[in-house]
Amino acid sequence: MTPYKDIFYSVEDGLQLHARDYDSASADSSPENCDKITVLCLHGLSRNAADFEPLVQELSGDYRLLVTEQRGRGQSQWDAQHQRYHLLTYVQDMWQLLDHLGIEKVVIVGTSMGGLMGMIMVNQQPQRIAGLVINDVGPEVHPEGIGRIMSYLGKKEPVKTWQDAVSQTRDMNEVCFPSYNDEQWLAMTRRLFRENDQGVPVLDYDPMISAPLTEDQKAAAPSDPWALFRGLKGTPLLVLRGELSDLLSRDCFLRMQSELPELTAVEVPAVGHAPALDEAAAVSAIEQFLQRADIKQAFIQSRVVYDEQSSQL
Repeated sequence: MTPYKDIFYSVEDGLQLHARDYDSASADSSPENCDKITVLCLHGLSRNAADFEPLVQELSGDYRLLVTEQRGRGQSQWDAQHQRYHLLTYVQDMWQLLDHLGIEKVVIVGTSMGGLMGMIMVNQQPQRIAGLVINDVGPEVHPEGIGRIMSYLGKKEPVKTWQDAVSQTRDMNEVCFPSYNDEQWLAMTRRLFRENDQGVPVLDYDPMISAPLTEDQKAAAPSDPWALFRGLKGTPLLVLRGELSDLLSRDCFLRMQSELPELTAVEVPAVGHAPALDEAAAVSAIEQFLQRADIKQAFIQSRVVYDEQSSQL
């Protein structure tokens, strides 16, 4: 596993949240490194920081990778007030993380729910987002996909062994990854589960994260989502879609390209929701996106502004 620094920080409602900082060169968040591209990775609804381990292995060393864990997931505290498990709360938590670390500008890579969070963040503070990668989600969330996710989220029977955990993971996700082998299923399971104090694997999230969606499935997507999507105009944008996705339909994927013709669209072969970002097509697309001249220039300009401000002190 690529080494990282644990970041623990408190948000305004009192919860302590967690993130991983994978860049040893700037793990102290030194502003002198602000021209190095910082990538903020936002996971999906029931996932955690481990979800980005495959992508980190591909990108580490060249970028500062900040991988978050939303409240109720991983090492972030669970929220006793489940109504706060909501997109706008998660986004506010991310601004507080960036402010805590003194990070002014990032490229966001957001999977599923994380992609929706990225869309909101661009609309709220576009000057702080140098680019956005949306992984297998769009302004329309297809009912088939959200229905499948809600059928198991927080509802599966506890398992007793890692073998049981692998079987449960495969049962939940085989429709999305029909070509996975045993090694890949084990790797996914290890990212979804953790061991409790008795050494028994348990899903690494608060089952109550599903409560707001159970009460109102419209909470899975922002209000007026196409207006939100059009608000991304002017921000470098890469949209990935799993070829077999049941959450981001092909029709929605095509309309996204029609609404914002300047975006880069890539379909990842032979996988559904959501690409794990270890697929060759996904990794190549993200690497090329991060090398865009306008993204590099945005971070260089951040350094120039920092130097000018420092010289006036």
